[in-house]
Amino acid sequence: MASASDVHVRICGQEIVKYDLEIKALVQDIRECCGPQAVLLDLNSTVKEKFNQLRLRIQDMEQMAKEEDRETDKQAILSETQSHRKQMLSNQMAWRKANLACKMAIDNLEKDELLQGADSVRQRKATKESLVQTSSDITESLMSISRMMSQQVQQSEETIGSLATSSRTVQETNEEFKAMTGTIHSGRKLILKYNRRELTDKLLIFLALALFLATVLYILKKRLFPFI
Repeated sequence: MASASDVHVRICGQEIVKYDLEIKALVQDIRECCGPQAVLLDLNSTVKEKFNQLRLRIQDMEQMAKEEDRETDKQAILSETQSHRKQMLSNQMAWRKANLACKMAIDNLEKDELLQGADSVRQRKATKESLVQTSSDITESLMSISRMMSQQVQQSEETIGSLATSSRTVQETNEEFKAMTGTIHSGRKLILKYNRRELTDKLLIFLALALFLATVLYILKKRLFPFI
């Protein structure tokens, strides 16, 4: 039957193995970590805590070895404790190497980000210059359109002025035509009046001539044929 001391040693050994496995897993996470720095700091903080707990358990096991009465049991526990210490040192070396690898990866990533940032800055600068050029082209185009519209407005004003002049000319011609029409109408009335007067004068002349001839004939008749 196992003694209480053996049970305590066994439990302490199991806890040491558990911390050892947890440390190995954390070291692997650090080795595969590519940042950011905050993640690496959190992982290292957890590893330090696990190492402290592991160190305390190894010290507990060493204290149990010192309390053993039998030399053989003491040496066995001390041998196991020494093995755990060597494993802890190996884990510490692996931890340092994992940190170096992680830091190199983070440095390279930051360099790449800086290069990408520089490229991004250059791209933004080029984009800004392109936008400035585009804005300048648009402004020039708007100014050209404005000049064209101004010319068209001026041409429209000239056309309207020409139409107004033509309208006035047509109106004046129309007034002159109306005046000429009135004159022609008055002349026509005068011609008709003169024609009627001429006809009346001709009729009066004809009647006077007839009366004259009748008178002459009457006088001749009285003188030549008084007895008739």
